[in-house]
Amino acid sequence: MDWQKGERSQNVEVDSGDGGGGPRFGGGRGLGLGGIVILAILGLVFFKDPTALLSQVDNGGQPQVAAPSGPPADVDPQTKDFVSAILGSTEKTWGDIFAAHGRQYVDPKLDLFSGGVNTACGAASTAVGPFYCPGDQKVYLDVAFFQELENRFHAAGDFARAYVIAHEVGHHVQNLLGVFDQVEQARRRGARMEGADGLSVRQELQADCFAGVWANHTQQRLQWLQPGDIESALNAASKIGDDALQQQARGRVVPDSFTHGTSAQRVKWFKAGFASGDMASCNTFAGEP
Repeated sequence: MDWQKGERSQNVEVDSGDGGGGPRFGGGRGLGLGGIVILAILGLVFFKDPTALLSQVDNGGQPQVAAPSGPPADVDPQTKDFVSAILGSTEKTWGDIFAAHGRQYVDPKLDLFSGGVNTACGAASTAVGPFYCPGDQKVYLDVAFFQELENRFHAAGDFARAYVIAHEVGHHVQNLLGVFDQVEQARRRGARMEGADGLSVRQELQADCFAGVWANHTQQRLQWLQPGDIESALNAASKIGDDALQQQARGRVVPDSFTHGTSAQRVKWFKAGFASGDMASCNTFAGEP
């Protein structure tokens, strides 16, 4: 992947370790999309423990004292440049798509942190993995994550890393389109969140599809993909399916607890977005996911 061709974003922040992320509220905008339950579907792409985001939330919905975050993030210039290039390409892609539909795209911020971070959705640690918080419209990424992607998930390559960022930005797109609000309204009506066809799975698969839409548009504009790049992204998607992760962690698969979709589903929806380049192809909420 010739990522150097990407437009550089000015929205990448290196966390200072002083707690950042703004106030932590139990019932404000950060959790107003459905309170604690919605945290289970905030794009924790690596199927780690969403309760790591709950350490600063109580049942009373009152502002909480921020937990200590990690040390100042030590980000090497090439990593920051890479993240800036990928985020910049998402800004260009989604800005153009929204404009074509008569809407304005609001760029998200991307926070590079180390060890832990305080967000508008609560405190999070490295254990959470990359995630998106709708409360402050930020993507959060631990600086050690890319190494984990390669070592733990055996998903190497720049495009595999880019896919993860694009997936989290896909959640930001959902937030702007009102998907988070619609999912929360459905939950309040009793719709199932977890499970093979639950709303959480459908929301995550749509973010995968949006990542595919981004890949389609950026390739048309920049011609930056090289042989094997798409395969590396599909490999990453397959390694982080619920079934693959559960089999690895538990030795068995429990479909009723799925939150992100199977490996096959994640690959399927990324490919659907990449093949069409059209958001209309990403309606994961209709029919079988």
